[in-house]
Amino acid sequence: MQNSVTARRDQRSDEAISLYSARGERKYLNRSERERVLAAAAQLDPEHSLFVLVLAWTGARVSEVLALTPRSFQLESGLVTFVTLKRRKHAVREVPIPPAVMDSLDRVFGLRRLQLDEQGALCRLWGFCRMTAWRVIKRLMAQAQIAGPQACPKGLRHSFGVCSLQSGVPITLVQRWMGHARLSTTSIYLDVSGPEEMSFAQRFWQAA
Repeated sequence: MQNSVTARRDQRSDEAISLYSARGERKYLNRSERERVLAAAAQLDPEHSLFVLVLAWTGARVSEVLALTPRSFQLESGLVTFVTLKRRKHAVREVPIPPAVMDSLDRVFGLRRLQLDEQGALCRLWGFCRMTAWRVIKRLMAQAQIAGPQACPKGLRHSFGVCSLQSGVPITLVQRWMGHARLSTTSIYLDVSGPEEMSFAQRFWQAA
């Protein structure tokens, strides 16, 4: 009974996802806003900067990133393993991250060293809570001069979905990276406007 209730809750959660608010406001960062956020993140202290970079380059949820330990990272392969939240059954997923981000994580947190320590390998990298994470992101958005529904952690997650599809990543791979149970959930990231829609149009014009 509990599983069926959870499944229905997951389905409602998936169906409720939209890239726009009830007033038609955009919930995702466009490419220019994303670049400003990444530039502003470089000015933060290393711990907070890397938290933002992992969010931005994986499309993960705040709680998923906060749960990461040294053992979550495959340094040689450039992969980070997440326990996927909001799924009826236990699920994990592997997401590649840029080599420069992985190198910085290793340098700041000492991942290689901690992975050899039985206890240290299982300790969370970021010791702060969700509320602190939200405050970090909100301050960062203000510094990047971004306001509106997109100026939050979900704005980064939605931006990851839009930008990865624009860059030609297969939608089934984006689905796996983001931990979506249904392809229909991932397909909302094709529903873009403004500069993002123009990107698709330009690809069409070139092909035709």
